[in-house]
Amino acid sequence: MKSVITFEDLLCEAEQLFLSHDLYFGHGTTSAWDESVFLLSHAFRLGSDPKSDVLNQEVSIDQAEGFRKLCNRRVNERIPASYLTSTAWFCGLEFFVDTRVIIPRSPISELIFHRFSPWLTDQPNALLDMCTGSGCIGIACAYEFDEASVTISDICGEALEVARRNVEAHSLLNRIEIVKSDCFNDLLGKKFDLIVCNPPYVDSQEFAAMPNEYRHEPVQAMLSGEDGLRFTRQLLREAIDHLNPKGILVVEVGNSALALEQEFAHVPFIWPSVGVGDSGVFILSHDQLGENGHFFS
Repeated sequence: MKSVITFEDLLCEAEQLFLSHDLYFGHGTTSAWDESVFLLSHAFRLGSDPKSDVLNQEVSIDQAEGFRKLCNRRVNERIPASYLTSTAWFCGLEFFVDTRVIIPRSPISELIFHRFSPWLTDQPNALLDMCTGSGCIGIACAYEFDEASVTISDICGEALEVARRNVEAHSLLNRIEIVKSDCFNDLLGKKFDLIVCNPPYVDSQEFAAMPNEYRHEPVQAMLSGEDGLRFTRQLLREAIDHLNPKGILVVEVGNSALALEQEFAHVPFIWPSVGVGDSGVFILSHDQLGENGHFFS
């Protein structure tokens, strides 16, 4: 064993450990290397992209052992790195997370970066992030549309505690309203120019086959009936009453996209290309919701 241990040694050691144990990477990182960098950077406060001069620095034996214990928890308990560190990144912003909320990873982030163009034609005055969880989508939208009033909602009070913590951390309490609501039940009379929703959409078969890492996330934030569409059906029925005439509805349905298109074959869902592969995110305008409302009732 080397008498001197550097950050780079620990990084390579962690990567090999993760590769040898067939871990799943899909909670903010996509590889053993990225996961190792994330954990190392957090454990030693090295910043999100440590440079070679930093990585070549020595660490003490105690520091090395502490990091190895963290990595062993990742392997032995299959705990996602974001839960181990209570930290996640979304749209370039840092968020607090724990097991009360799912870890931010939505492809909706790409749409936010592009301001939902070309589908959102006007600057929104009011927008809603439904099923907000950690609050990441609503908070990112508040940064992107800095003159809009933002509402974030969730049925889960514990999730809203996390969301409030993040709203406070980003100093946005004066612009973001936090509402406990089951779909639109406690949003009566409110209308928005943009409604964004990352609802539960996992079907029972997919849920049963998910890697162990997902078992640490709240089931109610993922599972939505046998076909994954229970919540989305309600959302499609009710959204028209809460969307302004030039507004759009943006919803992530993941792998349930096929079931959605099969059930509503005549509805002209827009599936924007986001990153690599299918995003599982659809867009409908106010007019499209109105014209196809009979399919949703």
